Amino acid sequence: MEIIFATSNIHKIAEIDAIFKEMHCNSYKLLSLNDVGLNDLFIDETEDSIEGNAELKASVVYKLTGIPSFADDTGLEIEALGGKPGVYSSRFAGENCDDSENRKLVLQLMKDFPDALRTARFKTVIAYVNHGKTKLLEGICKGKIIKEERGKNGFGYDSIFIPEGYKLTFAEMEPHLKNQISHRSTAFRKFVNYLLSE
Repeated sequence: MEIIFATSNIHKIAEIDAIFKEMHCNSYKLLSLNDVGLNDLFIDETEDSIEGNAELKASVVYKLTGIPSFADDTGLEIEALGGKPGVYSSRFAGENCDDSENRKLVLQLMKDFPDALRTARFKTVIAYVNHGKTKLLEGICKGKIIKEERGKNGFGYDSIFIPEGYKLTFAEMEPHLKNQISHRSTAFRKFVNYLLSE
């Protein structure tokens, strides 16, 4: 059975493809937007929640293709900033900003906060749309925001986030370690378990 991951992000596709193989989810053929000719598709993330944006993306692709589709949306929620950047994580520093500008803004806003007030969590939500029904699955990774960037791996806020129980940032970890403990990996594994139980 074909299933579309509503993304063109090669990092995300490789990550879930590895989880599909690891968990022996062999009855599904994983497709990306590129595979179904939708590589130029732009979906404006207009919802005000991580759940809403994930569902929006999956629903649009399902309606366009008729193929079961899933999408993820992720946000960094910082307690001291009232849960920000949250749903606006990818554009926290402005509509046309990049990851580096987002990280700089977070570090600037938090420069005077002591360690005890630097708690944060990543949240990933996967929305799966099939036969007009939507299933939501969530992955959480708790940790803290450090005071300066460390590490060259990963993307987004990885270089300023240390997960609970570790001393390395996500950007300092080898990809296989990050993929075992990350919010997205947790959500993906829940999703694959759901597919296997269908």
